[in-house]
Amino acid sequence: MTGFLDSLLGGLALGSVYALIALGFVTIFKASGVLSFTHGSLLLLGGYLVAVLHDDLGFAGALAVAVLVTAAVAGALDRLVLQRVGGSDPHAAHVQTIVTIGVDIVLVTDLARRIGGDLLPLGDPWGSAVTDLGPVTVADSRIAAILVSAVAIGGAFALFRYTPWGLSLRAAAEDREAAALMGVRLTRVRTAAWCLAGALAALAAVFLVAFPAPGLERTTGQIALKAFPAAILGGMTSPVGALVGSMLIGLTEAFVAGYQSDLHVLGEGFGDVAPYAVMVLVLLVRPAGLFAAKGAARV
Repeated sequence: MTGFLDSLLGGLALGSVYALIALGFVTIFKASGVLSFTHGSLLLLGGYLVAVLHDDLGFAGALAVAVLVTAAVAGALDRLVLQRVGGSDPHAAHVQTIVTIGVDIVLVTDLARRIGGDLLPLGDPWGSAVTDLGPVTVADSRIAAILVSAVAIGGAFALFRYTPWGLSLRAAAEDREAAALMGVRLTRVRTAAWCLAGALAALAAVFLVAFPAPGLERTTGQIALKAFPAAILGGMTSPVGALVGSMLIGLTEAFVAGYQSDLHVLGEGFGDVAPYAVMVLVLLVRPAGLFAAKGAARV
């Protein structure tokens, strides 16, 4: 029972962090139709900034700067690079998706060079502290991940639901041409979406490298790819679906790791591919995702 509860709490914490990243995928896709592959580099950038700044600014100050800078870099990438690619081409979003792969390679290469073979601590206030919750001992970083992610996700949902930008985002997701005719400034909407996604990625980096993880390393950005199945499971246009998919992926990964000895027949590395296995199984039943919007059919 203790092992089950430990895996459950670990899965919830991991799913909460994946949700921050998956919301970025979904927000960008809703605003522009672009499937962003820059999330790994943006996450790595956010974590790197916290690592190098926390001695001078303290953890809170370093995190604030990292979130703002990563958001600005993401917005600049969209405004100065992606929006200049494709022009009026109806397939511009596909071309821009390919461009994000190249941008990610450039950023990751530079950041990996700066990090080298080091493990960089982020100076988070939780350290290796743990808390006893009944029969289960939980790392404080996991508790913080759940609480902070819940606040950030709640704030993002409030933006989607109650702000003019959120209304414009939903309109753009439904029909970009009609939204533009109604006065929605699509370039501003999508740039703001990229900024939000960058900020969420920087925040996620803190908890992905916190205890029990050893610290930030040059391969940390690859973890963002595990949130990709979560966004796919949700249908790519549903923030709620991204949240549900993230929890499903996080719990799957945690339980596979916790019961690895019972799943040895599947191989020692099955935990690494489990999120993608779940994605494939769900898509076989729901090809458009769990929460994909139903399109109107013209008869």
